[in-house]
Amino acid sequence: MDHPSPHADLLDALHQRLGERGLLRDPAAMARYLSDWAGERLGMPLAVARPASTTEVAETVRLCRAHGVAMTPQGGHSGLVAGALPAADGGELVISLERLDRIRDIDPVNFTMTVDAGCILETIKQAAAEHDCDFPLSLGAQGSCQIGGNIATNAGGLNVLRHGMMRQLVLGLEVVLPDGRVWDGLTALHKDNRGYALAQLFLGSEGTLGIVTGAVLKLSPRAIQSRTALLGLPSVEAVIALYGRARRECCDLLSAFELIPRRCLELAMEATPELTEPLDAPDPWYVLMEVSASGAMDLDAMLEGLLAHGMEANLVRDGALASSDAQAARLWQFRESMLEGQRRRGEHLRTDISVPISAIPDFVAQASRAIHARSPDCEIIAYGHVGDGNLHFNILPPAGMAETQKKAHLHDLETRLFEILDEFGGSLSAEHGIGRTKQAAYLARLSPVERELVEGIKALFDPAGLMNPGRILPDRR
Repeated sequence: MDHPSPHADLLDALHQRLGERGLLRDPAAMARYLSDWAGERLGMPLAVARPASTTEVAETVRLCRAHGVAMTPQGGHSGLVAGALPAADGGELVISLERLDRIRDIDPVNFTMTVDAGCILETIKQAAAEHDCDFPLSLGAQGSCQIGGNIATNAGGLNVLRHGMMRQLVLGLEVVLPDGRVWDGLTALHKDNRGYALAQLFLGSEGTLGIVTGAVLKLSPRAIQSRTALLGLPSVEAVIALYGRARRECCDLLSAFELIPRRCLELAMEATPELTEPLDAPDPWYVLMEVSASGAMDLDAMLEGLLAHGMEANLVRDGALASSDAQAARLWQFRESMLEGQRRRGEHLRTDISVPISAIPDFVAQASRAIHARSPDCEIIAYGHVGDGNLHFNILPPAGMAETQKKAHLHDLETRLFEILDEFGGSLSAEHGIGRTKQAAYLARLSPVERELVEGIKALFDPAGLMNPGRILPDRR
């Protein structure tokens, strides 16, 4: 005999308010809400709520609060730290924002756009382009990730060095608080110095302080031209030296500067067979860079001059300059396909650390030595966004290692890596967030004062501890 759910009254109330489309209870229908891009899967939720408006989100939250049920806000399933996955105990209600997908307003003179939190990033970028503007956040998952999730994780991406992270791209927010009240902070002001910047508290909060339902985004003039180059270099030291020169010679027109090791190009070509060797001969390290302009600038001369200077200084060995959008897209395909190449290798350690830009060569060298001292046969794949100091220092376990041993081995290597990172004053999360997977390492590095402040903010906004519990901070219910 089936036993009634202990939260049957809540589910009935949600069904009455949200309707058939707005509440999923069948396990098969909920299946796609149970995993993220990394393939993590923790448990089955109580149900999946799919509100279609801010009002419905607020009513859903109020009902959960009244029944003491924890909530898991969820976006486009592109997370990497298990921050938006339902807990294993089956007691959390997933609140998906996917039906909040309206572009509310675009002001091309004020260079702002007001959107629902469930809008897909690619949709936002296309809408901005139709008004001769650009929303500059650029991510590999932009075809599926939602802007609310980008806000909740303070996403970065490829163009941080020019445009900043989401903290710099959001002017105002609309948020449903953990008690169901709605804070309307949808200001489109570029300058606003009225006391505490409340919106900034929700950026990077990973849904632990409230549910973002709307945002005013900052747009940029649409670039009318861009140039992409892939350069071969002999060392990480040469990459950083070239970055310093590029930052000065290209000024604010430099929009991307990616560090890529030879192994990543090989993985990309394995994952996408139509990709072929981009340069005449292999190099140990590569730079994928882009410059763009919204006005009349001779970008070809700029890049050619940088390349000539780099070769004269023995920083650059070879290079390929894209002469068309198709060629540029092909070069960027290496950056995207290398991620798929890693994923095909099975379980491995993914990191999103950051160090001062000038410290990247020393960090890569010291961390590589320390990891290989502990695991001589593992494979290190270090790449990232040089312009903001963000490295993905990823590790593949030794070939042939038993599956049952991999998780513990990779955790041991991560612990050692973070010890080296501490010596450089770095961050263990530059863009993915804390979620569940990095919580222990994050808490271990908080000073008593910082922990008191962080816990105080959580307690003020969510005294019942029902909003995404167990992410960033321990579940105190």
